[in-house]
Amino acid sequence: MEHAGAGARLFFALWPDAELQARLAAWATHAAGRGRAMRRENIHLTLAFLGDTDAALLPGIKALAAEVRVEPFRLALDRAGYWKHNRILWCGAGADPPALTALVAELRARLEAAGIRYDPKPFVSHVTLVRNAGGPPDTPAWVSLEWEARDFALIGSTRVEGRVTYQVLQRFPAAAD
Repeated sequence: MEHAGAGARLFFALWPDAELQARLAAWATHAAGRGRAMRRENIHLTLAFLGDTDAALLPGIKALAAEVRVEPFRLALDRAGYWKHNRILWCGAGADPPALTALVAELRARLEAAGIRYDPKPFVSHVTLVRNAGGPPDTPAWVSLEWEARDFALIGSTRVEGRVTYQVLQRFPAAAD
């Protein structure tokens, strides 16, 4: 993100393919009520949030992420929920696959070893679907989806005309079989 200047907002995420994003966005739109459904192109699962980051650190961040080893894995998005404290409708897995847990641990360990700041809150895998939700949705019922995770990505967040837009800055593929 060369144009990011001194304050690029960055995070690492699993980034779904267009088909899965569309399916998640369709459910979110129907469930939103008076809330704000996430735009299809912004739907993701955050692994580590770096926040405002000096653009000069970007090459080092990309290099350390390139060293992270991840195996392809399936993530069963088998439940939806509502977090009252921050008014979010979300979906996620009843149990995280070991490869996801290992990915998050290795990524965060490398960030820490390099002295790169990130939000240290415990990892809770979820995909935010609706913000400012008034409560759990009555309909539609959640239908389990399978996510074939084959990589993770470094994402830049910018505000364009009052809307947050995410840009995939680089993808880091899973180890070859």
